[in-house]
Amino acid sequence: MNTANISIKDFVHTLEKPSKKWYFWVAVLSIISLFGIYALIRQMIEGQIITGMRDNAVWGIYTANFVFFMGLSYAGALISCTSQLLRIKWTKPLMRMAELLTVSSLIVGAPFILFCLGRLDRIHYLLFYGRIQSPITWDVIAISTDLVFCIAFLYFTHIRDFAKLRDYPNLNTANWRKKMYKILALGYKGTADQKKYLHQAHDIMAAIIIPTAIIAYSLLSLLFSMSLRPGWHSTIFSPYFVVTAGYSGVALLIVVMWIYRKTQKLEDHITNLHFNYLGFALILLTFIYAYFCFSEYLTDWYNQTETLHLLLSKFSDFSQFGWLSLFHIVFAFIVPVIVLGFPWLRSINSVTLVSLFIVLALWVKRYLIVVPTLETPFIPIQDIRPEYVNYSASWVEWALSVSGIAVIILIFTVASKIAPIIPVSEVSDAHNLEKPKLLFKTKGE
Repeated sequence: MNTANISIKDFVHTLEKPSKKWYFWVAVLSIISLFGIYALIRQMIEGQIITGMRDNAVWGIYTANFVFFMGLSYAGALISCTSQLLRIKWTKPLMRMAELLTVSSLIVGAPFILFCLGRLDRIHYLLFYGRIQSPITWDVIAISTDLVFCIAFLYFTHIRDFAKLRDYPNLNTANWRKKMYKILALGYKGTADQKKYLHQAHDIMAAIIIPTAIIAYSLLSLLFSMSLRPGWHSTIFSPYFVVTAGYSGVALLIVVMWIYRKTQKLEDHITNLHFNYLGFALILLTFIYAYFCFSEYLTDWYNQTETLHLLLSKFSDFSQFGWLSLFHIVFAFIVPVIVLGFPWLRSINSVTLVSLFIVLALWVKRYLIVVPTLETPFIPIQDIRPEYVNYSASWVEWALSVSGIAVIILIFTVASKIAPIIPVSEVSDAHNLEKPKLLFKTKGE
């Protein structure tokens, strides 16, 4: 990894006048996002009846999405802020991707919990009549605070690159963008005092965000564990949620790295070393996550009451959730251990593919946390229509889910056109980095 000679000049071509393909890609993502807005308007007009949510299963993929995207955001925050505080220099090229993952997931994920409400026109009542003793109230406060801090941290890490773009001669871009760089650079000139204060600001924000992220995701787990419902009432949920967030976040970061490495020709900056280290982190998280899942399943199995029936519906009944549980077990546990554990199967492409399936499997796990429990009533329900007991997502819910993914991709697409996806100033400061030893080898090394 040649960081000594890295310059903003190496990335200017990715920021200058967008191509027709770029505009087409943005148009496609925008159309998908607008279709999600249309679905939301239909839901607000016609009510929850056009979704799969009913009196018994009051939550669905909206809540699964909420938990999933919040986990991604907290994972990105922990990765970038921990790297900042511990001065882990090899992670510098990845920090902006992790920060964008944090902010975009927070922006998209937080509204999903609101989509579960039947009367969005009364949402302002949450501000005036929210119960301070409710975990939901504290979760809203924690998420809002975390979003503000993460946006500030993301901006602070851009200031020096904005200054470089402001001072770059003959930048082939629109005048409004040149003025924008001048404003966003805040007069940064690279003096010793400016570097010192900006570095201190990075450290302070990182130190604030790490506990905020952990507390916020722990509060999110309390929405489930403080309930008496079978499958949720567990003391292990808080650390379980935090570990799951880290697992999914590292996996998705690997996927994002691979995409930018291919599309922007960043092989000199996102190297085998990064896939090697994150692949090693991934296999460690696989075993930790497996331990928490085993503890959850063992507790449910040992409790010979409603939780046993719930567990059987997840695993043995393939007419209900058996296939989803099998998908989760295979791609969250078995496949990662096999591919990452054997050198002849391990390569950049295979690690990325495994990471993609891990992300999908962990979304399925969020769905399995939410829906089966809601379909297991406290007392038997008789003489009621099956659709009021069994949850099935409608096109509205899927449209909003797909549009949420499109918005995240759109944020990455636009952000990487405004500033380099590699934090040039941060990486250039790490030019004295000695090449770390590989934790395990991938093909071609």
